[in-house]
Amino acid sequence: MLRNCRCSKHYFREVKTLEDWKIKVSVLWLFYTVAFLAVMTLGIMEPGVLSQFLDTGEIGGMKVGQELLLFFAVMILVPLVMAFLSLILKNSTNRWTNVIVGIVYIGFQLFALVETLTLQTVYAYAALMETTKVIVPALIVWFAWKSKQKA
Repeated sequence: MLRNCRCSKHYFREVKTLEDWKIKVSVLWLFYTVAFLAVMTLGIMEPGVLSQFLDTGEIGGMKVGQELLLFFAVMILVPLVMAFLSLILKNSTNRWTNVIVGIVYIGFQLFALVETLTLQTVYAYAALMETTKVIVPALIVWFAWKSKQKA
């Protein structure tokens, strides 16, 4: 009965549009957050990192204080908020928000990737995960930018 209604065609067209890029971008933000947390978790498992932290309160030469913890909290929360906003914002606002925040995160992650690759000991997992954390925001920017052409 719903299939014969004229409004059902509009409804299904709208659902298809949402699936095209908003859901992809939202899932990519969630993927980024999981990758970020995985890198932090795996980093603690590197030989000597945990004992150094317990002895000195430092990780990688950085003192773990409130500022650093706040920075990491923001780095985790922003993608989670973006995952939600990607589903509810209007197309134009959504597109530009994802492009701008995605570019900012690409910048952060390029810095982290270069830093990782210039370490004395480069772990394969770190290189893989940091590269992934550059590619994911780049895909977010790509999908958001391309959505303009489809709209």
